[in-house]
Amino acid sequence: MFNRFMKALHNLSRDQEGMTGLETAIILIAFVTVAAVFGYAVLSAGLFSAERGKETIYAGLAQAKSNLELSGSVIASADNGSSSVSHILFTLKNAIAGVPMDITPCDGTATATNKIVVSLLTTSSYISNVKWSQSTIGASDGDNLLEVGEQVEINIDLADLGVGKVLAENVTANSVINLQVKPALGSTLTIQRQMPAAIEAYMDLH
Repeated sequence: MFNRFMKALHNLSRDQEGMTGLETAIILIAFVTVAAVFGYAVLSAGLFSAERGKETIYAGLAQAKSNLELSGSVIASADNGSSSVSHILFTLKNAIAGVPMDITPCDGTATATNKIVVSLLTTSSYISNVKWSQSTIGASDGDNLLEVGEQVEINIDLADLGVGKVLAENVTANSVINLQVKPALGSTLTIQRQMPAAIEAYMDLH
């Protein structure tokens, strides 16, 4: 009788050990599952952040490659014997190994198709999207795209800034002008210059 009691007690203890092992296994599986889900979430977030970072870098490179820069001096000219400036000329080129830029000139009308907008600011006037013409300098394939290795000279006639666009006052000695060259893609190029104390036929505005 005693032996049977001890055997039953032994069997009961062994069954409890089995239950404890099963519960431990379930808890372990639950922890592993939760850790796997958490790890997947962290990995997905990291991949998403890396992809966003890559897009930002590529966008920054595209922006940098779409920038224009000034090549050489800004030249002001005046008609013989005149006390006011008649033309402003400056040369542009692509910054670094930039993408081709559309340099279709502005004809000064409301239907102008130019992609590069030039605005003129003086102490008495602000005129947006003024009329300008262009001519390529040096190597060029003859199209209206400013490509790597090409340079284009922009000519602004202050007496013909477009339909209905007139300066309130002429640009004379010591006047300050501010030109903003705004490409369709890329940052604005700002050119600020002051006229010399005496107006000459041609003036190098350093």
